[in-house]
Amino acid sequence: MQLADIDTANNLVELFLNRADLKGSAPFLGAKIDGEWQTISWAETANRVCLLAENLRKIGLGDGDRVMLVSENRPEWCIADLAIMAAGCISVPTYITNTERDHAHILDNSGSKAVVVSKEKLLQPLLPAIMRTGTADHIIPIDPIRTFQSGDLTCRSWASMLVGDAAEARKAVDARMAKVSRDQTACIIYTSGTGGAPRGVMQHHGSILCNVAGAAEILASDFGLEDDERFLSFLPLSHAYEHSGGQYLPIGAGAEIYYAQGLDKLASNIEETRPTIMVVVPRLFEVLRTRIMKQVSQQGKAANYMMERALSIGEHKSNGKMRLRDRPMNFILEKALRPKIRAKFGGRIKAMVSGGAPLNPDVGIFFEAMGLTMLQGYGQTEAGPVISCNRPKTGIAMDTVGPPMRGVDVKIAEDGEILVKGELVMRGYWQNQAETDKALQDGWLHTGDIGHLDEKGRIKITDRKKDMIVNDKGDNVAPQKIEGMLTLQEEIAQAMISGDQRPYVVGLIVPDAEWALEWARAKDIKFDLAELQGLPEFRKAVSEAVARVNNEVSVTEKVRQFAFADEAFTVENEEMTPSMKIRRHKIRDRYRERIDGLYRS
Repeated sequence: MQLADIDTANNLVELFLNRADLKGSAPFLGAKIDGEWQTISWAETANRVCLLAENLRKIGLGDGDRVMLVSENRPEWCIADLAIMAAGCISVPTYITNTERDHAHILDNSGSKAVVVSKEKLLQPLLPAIMRTGTADHIIPIDPIRTFQSGDLTCRSWASMLVGDAAEARKAVDARMAKVSRDQTACIIYTSGTGGAPRGVMQHHGSILCNVAGAAEILASDFGLEDDERFLSFLPLSHAYEHSGGQYLPIGAGAEIYYAQGLDKLASNIEETRPTIMVVVPRLFEVLRTRIMKQVSQQGKAANYMMERALSIGEHKSNGKMRLRDRPMNFILEKALRPKIRAKFGGRIKAMVSGGAPLNPDVGIFFEAMGLTMLQGYGQTEAGPVISCNRPKTGIAMDTVGPPMRGVDVKIAEDGEILVKGELVMRGYWQNQAETDKALQDGWLHTGDIGHLDEKGRIKITDRKKDMIVNDKGDNVAPQKIEGMLTLQEEIAQAMISGDQRPYVVGLIVPDAEWALEWARAKDIKFDLAELQGLPEFRKAVSEAVARVNNEVSVTEKVRQFAFADEAFTVENEEMTPSMKIRRHKIRDRYRERIDGLYRS
């Protein structure tokens, strides 16, 4: 696959249509329908994109109009996103977990004139927001929905928006796209709101194309790109990481995209679709690591011994050296253990790319030890979103996020903040000049992340500047590091630490439900997680896990006290973003009294 045209493409639609012309009848988008994986070809996808684009124009949408997209990952998501841009409009992807209030904020802020929604269930919190804001004139459901009293809102079926002459539609799209430059806004992606109300990041075509070119260059040079490359799309496409890395990167690479059915079916979907590249977040790796280790632990002494040796060898390799005495065992592991692990990932995985949040180095070492190449990337929505990525050719260091990608300049400010410059940087926040001026200064994006460059030019992140805990003695504590260490303990599922302007660090802990169930059975106690948390013996067991972490950190980082949370941090209770990051401000607000009480006990 020739990748040079990514640098010369004027916009994302042009890149896609170039690939569609090249790939023709080859499969492009795959989904499981009625128990079978079915695909849509590149050519047919291009026809649908162009027809939908022209019908969007016919219902009155014009250049620069915003169109909101509310859908789970599926082929129609990609078609709609491209069609909105092909119509000269701006795509506004939103999370399917949004509440009515979230939808109203985005509709009001973006001024979207039309909404594409996938199904009835997602329409329920959306429709009241549409009615309340009054910004949208059209709603386009992908699946059939019940009729509703619409007032001035026009409902148009998906099928009715795909009619017409595909050849004529293509000519019209080509003519329109010839006038769209890399500088023009392609989409407004709203941040996931870890620190407050979501802000609309204006990503221009060049921002995403710069990301695609840099990422494709890494894949091509370090792994080689074949005609049958396949991505499995799992993270929400409304997240910038999946939007660029899980949709436009495979388009640039001429790869297939298959859509996972959800977290509960992800493991089977991976085995069935046999992807070559996966874009995921650290939390998923943590869950998979726990499951794999648990399965191996139940297979007897030999399996456990091999796991221990694999991890030991993996740790030495992560430090850049393979001991001579480890080579015979490494050969045995390559024959006996690693093939079984690779099979769980379909057997064709070239690389799994982790991003969206910091990856605990121990998790990365685990998967490398299992024979799976893991690349940790770094970025943020305001930068397309990928800024850097580890790569084999420059040496993978699990405590770094790799060197900046091609076309990306990085420097470290005096206070340690990472600053970024390049075509990937956003033009600003939609209708929010004050926040834009804070983020963009003298052409540099102020990321809000603290870090430094190592001797090989790889970025090493310490923490989020705004999340950094500064205790009452002025010492800095990076919460994500400690939280990551806590959640690697089998007793702990989730954790949030606190301690800003306080004498010491305290924690809020969600016990691991599976571990708690086994603990209760071993003690012959009825399993009720809320009741167990009140037992001194249960608390002591969790305290031992916290103590193990405290033994590995500095004095200022030790968790001196902890309290249990009432329930898990989830997207549904708004304590976690769809990309699996905890919403600290939400959790602090809910448990403020409990956290404050830890300093009085």
